[in-house]
Amino acid sequence: MSLSSSWLEHWDPENEQFWQERGKNVAWRTLWITTVSLTFSFATWFMMSAIVVKLPGIGFQFDTKQLFWLAAMPGLAGGTLRIIHTFLIPIFGTRNVITLSTFIKILPCLGIGFAVMDTDTPFWVFMVLAFTAGLGGGDFSSFMPSTNLFFPKRLKGTALGIQAGLGNLGVSIAQFITPLILGVALYGASETFTTIHPQTKTIVGTSQIYLQSAALWYVPFLILMTIVSWLFLKSIPVKATFKEQLDIFKDKHTWFCTITYVMTFGTFAGLSAVFPMMIKSLYGNFPNAPDPLQYAFYGPLIGSVSRIIFGFVSDKTGGAILTTSSGIGLLVGAVLMISLGLVAPASLDAFPMFVTVMLAMFFFTGIGNAATFRQYPIIFAHNPRQGAGVIGWTAAVAAYGPFLFSSIIGAVIGATGNANNFYAGLIVFFLVATFINWWYYNRKGCEKPS
Repeated sequence: MSLSSSWLEHWDPENEQFWQERGKNVAWRTLWITTVSLTFSFATWFMMSAIVVKLPGIGFQFDTKQLFWLAAMPGLAGGTLRIIHTFLIPIFGTRNVITLSTFIKILPCLGIGFAVMDTDTPFWVFMVLAFTAGLGGGDFSSFMPSTNLFFPKRLKGTALGIQAGLGNLGVSIAQFITPLILGVALYGASETFTTIHPQTKTIVGTSQIYLQSAALWYVPFLILMTIVSWLFLKSIPVKATFKEQLDIFKDKHTWFCTITYVMTFGTFAGLSAVFPMMIKSLYGNFPNAPDPLQYAFYGPLIGSVSRIIFGFVSDKTGGAILTTSSGIGLLVGAVLMISLGLVAPASLDAFPMFVTVMLAMFFFTGIGNAATFRQYPIIFAHNPRQGAGVIGWTAAVAAYGPFLFSSIIGAVIGATGNANNFYAGLIVFFLVATFINWWYYNRKGCEKPS
């Protein structure tokens, strides 16, 4: 298949005859292929958040602050790369961007897989490899604008909800598969994992784990999806230069949408990255401390599923009311974290409620993530290309969530022993973001009902 043949000559999804005769099949095929690839993007983006909690147990001498930084680096890379991805689809097309993006994620999987097999691997090497894991984080800002262009307005909420929700499941997959696959040897020798009682410092058990498996198992799937993407994807004829795409920054609603998406997806991604390390840091020194990876995957799973469900709901109700509801739910969750002492625990008794409130916050992020991506195409309905660009840009900024959450929470816990000050900051931000959404998009007589 030649490069030129990947470009469609005509695309008009709002034309019902075109949609039924040709557009529907192409759009849904593109959605499912890119969604599977995006799921692996998220999984590889967040694999380090699952791996870092196991590094001390196999002999790496990294302190808590360093572990939080390793969890933070993929977020820094993901946000930065999303800015680049925002502008790629109108220049290079869906087929070329998705294929290369899928293939290049093999690099961090191989690098991290081999690095964890040598306990002499220096911290700076892990920092570089953690940054490369952000290659998967950048994909969202080209995959989602691509999907937005393939579907008619009446199905955008559903299509974007499915893709983003299933894509977000990659976070849960990374944190769920990791403890399961640690007993499977892939391309290397095992490491002895020693369990030490936190109070007596005595060894209570040993087992063999293969931490490299947590990174290397993605490789064959990425190779397969690279081939599928090249063979079956098409690109639609919506083209623009980089300079032409900068017009989105002249519109104030680009910035308002950025704030609301940082509230929803920024919180989802940020909490996903820090959930395992928060459990380890806040509750790990109590007797019978919980294993972070037994609980961490539930948060991204709930957030992803709620995003899928409320993608359908948002097509019926509109997105604005759901975004406002999401903001209120997140605000209540942050208040409970502080008022109930859940992020400054005195004993393990607070752990069940801590997990419950965290999962509730993940649920509300899913609602907001679905709702905002229903809103943005409506807010920019006058220019679909701009709407796609805003989706990419807002996703880029929100992707810094893992970096900001991990680095700030790590610093706060290191300085105070708890995360109260961090959640106090979240409360202020949630108030501001929710008000912006209500004022401009939700209240009666607002400027852009959506």
